[in-house]
Amino acid sequence: MADKNRVGLVGAALLGGWHLVWSVLVATGVGQAIYDFILWAHMIRLSIVIGPFNPSAAATLVLMTAVFGYVIGYTGAWVWNRMQARSEGSIR
Repeated sequence: MADKNRVGLVGAALLGGWHLVWSVLVATGVGQAIYDFILWAHMIRLSIVIGPFNPSAAATLVLMTAVFGYVIGYTGAWVWNRMQARSEGSIR
């Protein structure tokens, strides 16, 4: 049986951590170059400019994506546990 809280924390760490990395890239001025490279590699042309670093926006981004990641992980583990119980005949 999957521990819903632990799986939720893994989801929070992954999504929140990914956006923390993005915030650091923007803060160090590397975000625009990486974004331009990603668009170039996907053969996409868009005129998008990464704005200046905003600490409160970065904190909100990291916090909200971590909460979202937790909900996704928790829900995924809950569904997994229900499906496992059903396949073992525990749920009618």
